[in-house]
Amino acid sequence: MKVEVEKQAGSVSTLQIEVPSEEVSKEWDAIANSFARFAKIPGYRPGKAPRAVIEKRFRKEIQDELTKKLVSKSYHEAIEQEQLRVASLANIEDVQLGEDKSMRFRATVVTAPEFELPEYKNIPVQLPETNVSGSEVDVAIERLRDQTADFVDVPERGLEMGDFAVIDFEGSSDGKPISEIAPQASKNLHGGKKFWLHLAPNNFLPKFCEQMVGQKPGETRTVTVDFAVDFPVKELAGKQANYNVTVSEIKQKVLPVLDDAFAAKLIPGRTLADLRQVIEHDLVHEKKHERDRAKEGQVVKYLHERIQFELPPPLLKSETRRVLADLVQRNRERGVPDEMLKEKEKELVETSAGLAAHRLKTNFILHRIAERENIQVSRDDINARLREEAARYNVPVDKMRKELQGHDGLDGFAEQILLGKTLDFLKANVSVETAQEPAVKEEKS
Repeated sequence: MKVEVEKQAGSVSTLQIEVPSEEVSKEWDAIANSFARFAKIPGYRPGKAPRAVIEKRFRKEIQDELTKKLVSKSYHEAIEQEQLRVASLANIEDVQLGEDKSMRFRATVVTAPEFELPEYKNIPVQLPETNVSGSEVDVAIERLRDQTADFVDVPERGLEMGDFAVIDFEGSSDGKPISEIAPQASKNLHGGKKFWLHLAPNNFLPKFCEQMVGQKPGETRTVTVDFAVDFPVKELAGKQANYNVTVSEIKQKVLPVLDDAFAAKLIPGRTLADLRQVIEHDLVHEKKHERDRAKEGQVVKYLHERIQFELPPPLLKSETRRVLADLVQRNRERGVPDEMLKEKEKELVETSAGLAAHRLKTNFILHRIAERENIQVSRDDINARLREEAARYNVPVDKMRKELQGHDGLDGFAEQILLGKTLDFLKANVSVETAQEPAVKEEKS
């Protein structure tokens, strides 16, 4: 097979590929024979029509199938023959079938950047301990007590700091409702009904809670709020607003007693000692995950600092678009309005470009290490991951496989597995130093 490679700017290469006529003829004959066996031609019994009649009648169909089979096969053989590291296939065009049954076509590809790998085994990492202290268990239990607390009515006095007030309130500025001044702002800035507010310094809006101290159920007060000049909602920045606030209920948070009954409510049949053991086990598990993430982060940082290369512009552009789309979608799911996203468009694009560049560079490095270490993805690897993902989304494995095959998703699936296996290899070959806690200085008396 004849291949001519023309390198262009931006890591782009054009391949002129010519497939020998004998190979094309062989494939053409195989396809034509298949048509001859099953084609129904008037005046001929199935499988008995002359070859010339078959080729004349089904020339386009034979040629289409021939092109589909040979172009893909020849492209991959050309890449292997020229030992090109292709990061992306941009285009295949100008497919020509000669009278001598030769085939020519042009492929445009984006190639991976060239760089030297540093020593990547025994990367030094410093990791935190996974031991769990008794005080950490105490903090987790207090968090559970807080989450399971009761709220009891306090009807005979005014509000105090630390109370929870159930309020109806509505805000205005310069005589206009805030809902009209800043319609896209959070609804909590406009006002609300049956709104729960924890009275605490600096909670909610500036000096809002402090002005409610002493207010009783049924009482209405005007609370004045001065918004800072750098307040995120520009319509209210530097302005003063008035809120009519009516208290309907005052409640106190009452924590449950820390005893076996408390433990049994959380885990039926268990004692407080059992609960502490369960929490300790969960904290150890969580710290191990944090340790693994820390190891991965330090490995990737080590490699990034020691490897420098230019990223292919076409790939960086497409990856930035992909990251930006994900970022916008996540913000929409969090309830961020499109108007606010539009205002932060430049910031979002810059963030996406940075994330895309980091991801691309990481992937190129991991691919090169996988190549060096002969790390591969097997059919068993793919099947195992398919089973995991199918169970995660509660769908049949075959259905997930078909959906992935429908839009070439299996290639991306295999890519994720390969990168994960390479990271696992690197993490298994690090040089671990346990992070030391800073020494506590003794105070001089």
